Amino acid sequence: MSSSFGSGSGRPTTRVRPYALTSGRTEPVVDLPMEAVVETLPYANQFDWPAGDVRTDILRLGSSRLSVAEIAAHLQRPLGMVRVVIGDLVVAGTLRVHTTLSEDASFDERRSLMERTLRGLRAL
Repeated sequence: MSSSFGSGSGRPTTRVRPYALTSGRTEPVVDLPMEAVVETLPYANQFDWPAGDVRTDILRLGSSRLSVAEIAAHLQRPLGMVRVVIGDLVVAGTLRVHTTLSEDASFDERRSLMERTLRGLRAL
């Protein structure tokens, strides 16, 4: 494991291998497409994980209502690992998953979803 510093805190953080964060799991415990938008719930601030913890970073990014793919890109972490951790945070009640599109979504809604997904994938 390598050490790095947290975002501006000056405290050292430990970067953990992705499989250790997910206990070897490769699928989230909830249905979580990569284009799904996640949102941090207001009471999620009650958790006090160490600086640099991927869960803290995901909750911070979730306040901007980004897709799963966009969050993985921002964190520069594997999409599969991020999906598993987001699924755990959804079950813990700290994140909400928004449905991507309904059957009657407009052309503009579908196009916007595709553009957001492509931006996230390109950033990976």
